[in-house]
Amino acid sequence: MLSLLAGALAATLLLPSAAAIPVHRANGSVTNPSGLTVDGSGHTILNSVSAITYDYGVNIGGLVSFTVGAVNGSNNFIGIGFSESSFWIAPDGSDATQNVGLDEILWYPVDKPGNYSVDNAHQRGGFRYLSLHHNSSGSVALSSVTTNFTAMPHYADDAMRDYTGYFHCNNEQLNRVWYAAAYTDQLCTIPSTSGNSLVDLLANDSSIPTFWYSNSTLTNGTSALVDGAKRDKLIWPGDFSISLPGVFLSTNDQYILKLSVAQLFAEQNASTGQLRYAADTLHPGQPAGQFFTGLNQVYSYTYHMYNLLALNNYYIYSGDIDFLRQNWYRFNFGLNYSLTSVDSTGLAFVATNATADWLRVGMGAHNIEANSILAYTLTRAMNLANAVGDTSQNARWQSYYDNIVSAANELLWDESAGLFTDNQTTTLHPQDGNSWAVISGVANNTRAATISSALHARWGPYGAPAPEAGTTISPFISGFELQAHYIAGQPQYANALMEYMWGDFMLDDPRMTNSTFNEGYDVSGALHYPAYADDARISHAHGWSTGPLLALTNYAAGLHVLNSSTWLVQPQPGNLTSVEAGFTTAIGTFSATYSSGNGSTAYSFQTPPGTAGTVILSGISGSLRSSNGTLVPLVSGMAKNVAGGNWTLVASSGSMLGGNGGMNGSYAGGSGSSPKPAPYTGGTTKVSASVLALIVAACALML
Repeated sequence: MLSLLAGALAATLLLPSAAAIPVHRANGSVTNPSGLTVDGSGHTILNSVSAITYDYGVNIGGLVSFTVGAVNGSNNFIGIGFSESSFWIAPDGSDATQNVGLDEILWYPVDKPGNYSVDNAHQRGGFRYLSLHHNSSGSVALSSVTTNFTAMPHYADDAMRDYTGYFHCNNEQLNRVWYAAAYTDQLCTIPSTSGNSLVDLLANDSSIPTFWYSNSTLTNGTSALVDGAKRDKLIWPGDFSISLPGVFLSTNDQYILKLSVAQLFAEQNASTGQLRYAADTLHPGQPAGQFFTGLNQVYSYTYHMYNLLALNNYYIYSGDIDFLRQNWYRFNFGLNYSLTSVDSTGLAFVATNATADWLRVGMGAHNIEANSILAYTLTRAMNLANAVGDTSQNARWQSYYDNIVSAANELLWDESAGLFTDNQTTTLHPQDGNSWAVISGVANNTRAATISSALHARWGPYGAPAPEAGTTISPFISGFELQAHYIAGQPQYANALMEYMWGDFMLDDPRMTNSTFNEGYDVSGALHYPAYADDARISHAHGWSTGPLLALTNYAAGLHVLNSSTWLVQPQPGNLTSVEAGFTTAIGTFSATYSSGNGSTAYSFQTPPGTAGTVILSGISGSLRSSNGTLVPLVSGMAKNVAGGNWTLVASSGSMLGGNGGMNGSYAGGSGSSPKPAPYTGGTTKVSASVLALIVAACALML
């Protein structure tokens, strides 16, 4: 049976702590295939050339062991294969970690009864399906198969369920999406010594299964937050723009985030200030892979800035001023390196040697994505400067910001499309650059709303396209699009996109894990990521795809942390009629509860004592009442300098919350609409938010 040593993260727990693991498939001669499941008894016997695949129901990861009860004949071997998706269950391999073919099956000679275990270098970080193969004329009787769950190794088994954040609303699909995002980030928190799966990128024969392992050391601690559970198992700064806030908002795992951000800054170029495309390893493992030889020569203009934003986001949620001060020189050095690319137009010109990005194409020149990220980084830099008491460059940075905003709107805005072009040499309108233009403030309120509507109009049946990457749908970039819709004052678009792209497709499609989010796919709905030559290598647990967690907590519930002492409460539920959310960090506890109906709005929130912030309740007249009875009036739906504490809205009769966007935004209402993924038939069962809240501590198939 499968032992789920975990508990409820949601208010109601629908399943017991142990659940049956079904046999997904048996091939060849398998005696008593269900013997190892909770409903079975006795040994499962693999005869001759045969195999059996078990379905864990959710994506898991760890070290696999099996116990042999009896052996008949000679030259018996048991092989272990893995797959995150049912699409890649194969007789001759596992799904892929390299860029060609399949990963090899792990074969173990079995000549006598006993216990057999996978070595640490071959712990598989992500798999839903576990296959056991037999390839001789004899037979092997198995009495148990066990997976030791290895994600979040610095947490006790019974502590992985202890979320410090939560979310619930009247849309069950969005609840499932939030908890799946949180679980994805947990699965991407791996042992520090199990990093770097990119060890055979020179393989080029798809007919031969590829060797694989992961044994590089990533941080100076027990763990690391990486891009994907299966691969690449590396610290990528771009991914951190989504996954790092998500971890703070769900588990508040500050320890692992500090270790990982420290590693990003550990090898900053001492001459130029350049930061790495991906963090290097502390120890490359044996034998060392080829990946870092080439990586050391790569400069990414955008990922360089994502390093800076990782430090910003870490400080915002942790309030760790000592860590910020320790790295303030590095931050300044890195930002000023970015500014050396700004030319006489006022825009940064991305040189041909700096175009590496998230595997999009066409990066370069006066690129709208790169310039919008630079503009946003400048605003964060000025806030951090205030925190450390070093504002000597703020006026200079503000000037750079103003020039970027002016030049981008003059040179790159396409009025007929209602979108920015990628650069001055193309008519392509990218998803990444337009989303970032809204987030950064490069687009004013009017153009932000126009961009939001134009992006919404491009949606297909499987999600929001990223034409800058061919026929790609990128959950990573779509996470930024979610934020853009909220900021533009159109939260109904964000809600709709999360429901059908992340929920209806990425959770409910039978090829998916029903528990975690994959890194990308094709606009046709095919499990094909155009950037890869090998579809089997797509990661189905990728932290950069967890944008809905941040979107729902920060925007729908309205809980924005601006720095260690300041916050913004600005709920944008859109067409949701009830929202509850909260999280706790070192700064304190933030929570909010919203409901609407019968022509009225109810809202209450909690922020930490000793902090202060602004409350924006668009369309609401009335006041805020604190737990001690203090009343603060709302002026045009806004109250400033509100002290931290517990507050409840006292709304005037008939006041209804609008979907306001940014600080100066306004929203008149409306309801979201979206296409739906093509229907499918199959045996995949939905996992509720409560089930997704169960974090696997030990997974065992046993008698």
